[in-house]
Amino acid sequence: MKKRAPHKGPARGKSSAPSRSGKAGPAGRLRIIGGRFKRRLLTVIEAPGLRPTPDRVRETLYNWLGFHVGGARVLDLFAGSGALGLEALSREAAQVTFVERESRVARALADNITTLSNEGPLPATVITADVIHWLQSGPPPEESVDLVLLDPPFRLGLAAESCELLESRGWLKDGAMIYLEVEAELTPQVPANWQLHRESRAGDSHGRLYRRQQPA
Repeated sequence: MKKRAPHKGPARGKSSAPSRSGKAGPAGRLRIIGGRFKRRLLTVIEAPGLRPTPDRVRETLYNWLGFHVGGARVLDLFAGSGALGLEALSREAAQVTFVERESRVARALADNITTLSNEGPLPATVITADVIHWLQSGPPPEESVDLVLLDPPFRLGLAAESCELLESRGWLKDGAMIYLEVEAELTPQVPANWQLHRESRAGDSHGRLYRRQQPA
């Protein structure tokens, strides 16, 4: 995924910290791997640290999720290229909300959604905002979600804070699934009522899929 070296600044969002080289990589292509838009290619802009989630990681995750995606309300946080959320959109999610701090990256993601929507309107919203501040507001009434895709920049301490806010601010329905990807050496702190469902390692990252249980 979009993994960055440690970053000392306050910026948040998948694209907000530099890549290992500290330079923007070349613009690339993102291939959707499943659902109605399978094999569609989308442009990924040149931006520091911005790299689409690898095909094999997305394939593993969506094999885990199976039938939990169709009809789901989804959040893709620290969205970057939106690779994870676009897969949910392709698989008939009822609504996908992408939250990305960097305005240029968010605009490029919105442009890709517009490209896909040439075949008809899509239930997708791109919000340009700091994820932590946005989560603190809590969801609108009756708009808690079924699935969260959470891949914060590494080594900024954002994973635990994001998870706490998702739980405490009422973002999650009972039985919601939360996919969290963090640096391989980190054991993430998650709410006690999140039950680990699946996990896998890929390079320097560790992906975990949790299911939210009703708090005791």
